[in-house]
Parts: sequence; structure tokens; C-alpha cells
Amino acid sequence: MKKKINNSLELYFSNTFPYKSSKLSKKSNTVTVGIGGNIGDVSKRFKKLFLTFKTDSRFSLIQTSPLLTNPPFGYTKQDDFLNGIMVLKTNLSPMECLRAFQRYEHRFQRVRSFQDAPRTLDIDIIFFNKIKLNSQKLTLPHHGYKSRDSVLIPLKYIDNNIN
Repeated sequence: MKKKINNSLELYFSNTFPYKSSKLSKKSNTVTVGIGGNIGDVSKRFKKLFLTFKTDSRFSLIQTSPLLTNPPFGYTKQDDFLNGIMVLKTNLSPMECLRAFQRYEHRFQRVRSFQDAPRTLDIDIIFFNKIKLNSQKLTLPHHGYKSRDSVLIPLKYIDNNIN
């Protein structure tokens, strides 16, 4: 199912996006990630990522948003992006999560050529519990989330009591 927001933004609903788990997790940390991509079959890749998180014992997949098609920002001479939000529970630290997500990006053939470049998969930590962190490798909450439709619109579909 599709829901057009305006000429450049459209939401997609499927059996995995949005999703809400009925199981309670005993893991102590809640991590909200933004996912995005615009190379190849991104929808199929997101479904594989969904299944990957469902089978990775380090994470409990709690909820996902619908997916949003939106134009690129920064470098604009590229295809539109597909973006969404995933909420996970984990016992990993923020830096351990960052390393795990970077390994997933690599596994899904992410190439870092330049800032805002086209990509197969981008996984950004938006929130980690309510931690504020500003290091060279990781900023929490994510530094640009408040100005990005690609985060704000899908985030509206996530339960507030999870974070």
C-alpha cells in the first residue's frame, strides 16, 4: 500500500514495514536506527536486513516504520532514497552497535566514496536510550535527524514509549 504525502514524498506499507513485535525483550538498551539506500533493489535489501536483525541474537527487533521514498539532499544528482526507522533492543554499547551496523553495511556492499553519495545501505544510530554523546566517531542523538524528512516522517510511526 502507498500513501502519497506530496509530490516528492511517498510512504510504503508492507508486512515488514511497519512491524511491531509482540514479544518482550530483556535486553537493556533501546537503539533507534535510520536506514536508507538508493542503489539497486533497496526494498528487497531492507527485507533482508529485517530478517538479519530478527536472527541476530545480539538484537531484538521491536518495531519498524513504513518506508519513505524521498529526494536526496546534499549531493542531489542521484536517485531518490528509500528510508525507514527500526527500533532494536540490545545489550551492546553504542560503539559496539556502531561497529555491528558498519559490518552490516559492508555485508550489504556499502561503499563510502564521498559524503551523501549514492549507497546500497546506510544505517545511522538516531537514538541510543536517551544518551547524549559527541565523539569523533559517533554523535547521539544523530546530528542531523531534526532537519530530515527521511527520519522525522517515519519516526512519527514509532511508539514514543519505546525509547
